[in-house]
Amino acid sequence: MRWDNLVENPATTGNSALFTAGAVTTRTFDTPEFRGITFHEVRARSIVNRVPGASRMPFEWTVNPYRGCSHACVYCFARKTHSYLDLDTGLGFDSQIVVKTNAPELLRSRLASGHWHGAHIAMGTNVDCYQRAEGRYRLMPGIISALRDHANPFSILTKGTLILRDLELLRQAAEVTEVGISVSVGFVDDALWRTVEPGTPSPGRRLDAVRTLSENGIDCGVLMAPVIPFLGDHPDQLRATVRAIAAAGATSVTPLVLHLRPGAREWYMQWLGNHHPHLVRRYERLYAEGAYAPKWYQRRITRYVHELAAEFGIGPSHRGAARRLPVRKGQRAPLDDPGPTQLTLL
Repeated sequence: MRWDNLVENPATTGNSALFTAGAVTTRTFDTPEFRGITFHEVRARSIVNRVPGASRMPFEWTVNPYRGCSHACVYCFARKTHSYLDLDTGLGFDSQIVVKTNAPELLRSRLASGHWHGAHIAMGTNVDCYQRAEGRYRLMPGIISALRDHANPFSILTKGTLILRDLELLRQAAEVTEVGISVSVGFVDDALWRTVEPGTPSPGRRLDAVRTLSENGIDCGVLMAPVIPFLGDHPDQLRATVRAIAAAGATSVTPLVLHLRPGAREWYMQWLGNHHPHLVRRYERLYAEGAYAPKWYQRRITRYVHELAAEFGIGPSHRGAARRLPVRKGQRAPLDDPGPTQLTLL
C-alpha cells in the first residue's frame, strides 16, 4: 500500500498529503463483528472537504470520518476512492477501513476558525459514518457535538441503525440548527438485500430506525436508493417499498436509480455475472452511455414512486431541514460533552 504522500482525490486535491506513513497504525480485532476486517487508524490533516464544482450533489461541504465500508454494498459508488490509496476497490473496500481518529477535534477546530461561515455539512455521502466501525471508534458523538455547539447545519445519510445511539445528541442539535436525517432503503426484498448489501442492517431494521427517529421528534426522510434495474424495479416491489416507508413515518421519499461509476461498475458487473448472468447483456445495453441509466428509465421510476408516495400520504423529498424541536426544560445536556473515546495510535 502507498501510505506516503496519500491524497483524498488526486483530481481535486493535487499533491497535498492527507497524512504521512508515520501517522498510520494498522489493527485487526478478533471479535465476530470485526473478523476479517483491518483498520488503518490515521491522524488526518483535514476533515472538512469541498465537493468538486462539477458534482451533482446539492451541498458544498462534507465530512467523512471513514474510508472503505464494511456494509459491502456491491454497487457502492465510493469504491473508486479506495484506489487513491492504492487499496483494492473490491473486497479491499469492504475489509480495509481507514479510520480518521482525530476527526472530531479537527472538525471542532475548523468550525471555530474565523474563515468558516457556518455552511451546511453533509455526512454519509461517501461511505457510511454509521458502519460497524463506528460502534468501536465512536467518532460521530464528537462530530455531532461540535456541530451542535457551533449551531452549524448538517445532514446525515445512513443505512446504519447505530444512529439511534446518538438520538439525544441529534435532538440537542435540532434545537439550535437545521438537521436533516435520511435513511437509505432502496427495497424491502430480503433476498435481494442479503446478496447486494450483506453487511447492512436489514431494510426492516432501517425502517424501524426511521420510525424511532420520527417518534422522537426528528423528521427523517428515506432515500429510496438504489432502485436496481430488473431486480428491484418491478411495480409490485416498488409499491411494497413505498408502503413500508410510509408506514415507518418517513417525511419524504426520494427514488434514485442505480448508477455504476468506474470502480463500482466492474465489481457490480462481476457480481451480476456470478448471480444473474442472464442480466449481463441487458445491463450492458442499459448502461451503454455511461454510469447512469437512461433519462427515460430514471423518469419512469421517479414518476411511479412519487405517485405511490402521494397514494400513501408522503411527498417527494426536497432540500430542507428537520423540524426545530422545542427546548425541553431541564432536559438539555450541557454543551461540554466529553466526546468519544478514541483508540491510541501508540
